Amino acid sequence: MSEEITRRAFVVSGLAVGFAAAVQPVTAQTQITTDTRGLVAGEVKFKGADGVEIPAYRAHPEKGDKFPVVLVVQEIFGVHEHIKDVCRRFAKKGYYAIAPELYARQGDVSKIEDFRKIISDVVSKVPDAQVMSDLDAATAYVKSTGKANTDKLAITGFCWGGRITWLYAAHNPKLKAGVAWYGRLVGAATELQPKNPVDLAAEVKASVLGLYGGKDQGIPQTTIDQMEAALKAAGNPTKSEFVVYPDAEHGFHADYRPSYNSKAAKDGFERALTWFKKRGVA
Repeated sequence: MSEEITRRAFVVSGLAVGFAAAVQPVTAQTQITTDTRGLVAGEVKFKGADGVEIPAYRAHPEKGDKFPVVLVVQEIFGVHEHIKDVCRRFAKKGYYAIAPELYARQGDVSKIEDFRKIISDVVSKVPDAQVMSDLDAATAYVKSTGKANTDKLAITGFCWGGRITWLYAAHNPKLKAGVAWYGRLVGAATELQPKNPVDLAAEVKASVLGLYGGKDQGIPQTTIDQMEAALKAAGNPTKSEFVVYPDAEHGFHADYRPSYNSKAAKDGFERALTWFKKRGVA
């Protein structure tokens, strides 16, 4: 079997249905479900720069066009129901929201029950350069629909996607704003993930709002301080900011998990909408 056929054999052909196995059981009493009334919502596919077909979830208002765009970047669990719901929440606010499955070439994480295996078997094998390229391709796809105005482009991401949000803000000069939810800021460099947000502080081109939890054991305040210092040393021309919720844990926006903090999550989402609007995305 040729290398090309082998590579394509592992490409995920569609999005997960429901929630990822690693997050079961879902905390149903706090789970938020956003309906599709007044929206066009569902799975689409677009081609990456290498020709690989990438599945994505998109949602936008049913009526109108030239909607501002928000790229929604998944947690480590892929584009499952929570990320789809986040897209619908933004669509209800007038955005064209799209969440591409950024692990499409590396494997389907929705059926892996142990989150540690997700990290070791899939996430660690996803090159940052591939992710940046796929987000560019997602933006190009959105533009091709004629329904959106990609001159008004924003990005938001959660956990793994929070880190990606910072990276994309350094990558795309046309991006206007980003909101990073508890994304890792420092860490060991690897061949596929050679730099972290703190290493790219001087290259951040869009205004980023970092939303973090004061009780996050994996992202201590010291790393936030490091990123703030790096931005300050670079002059912080984008005026990026941080908000730390003292009582919130990692994953505080994830309403389907025990880590959910409704007060912080709701405040964070409102801050995100305001952040985008003030930076010309709405």
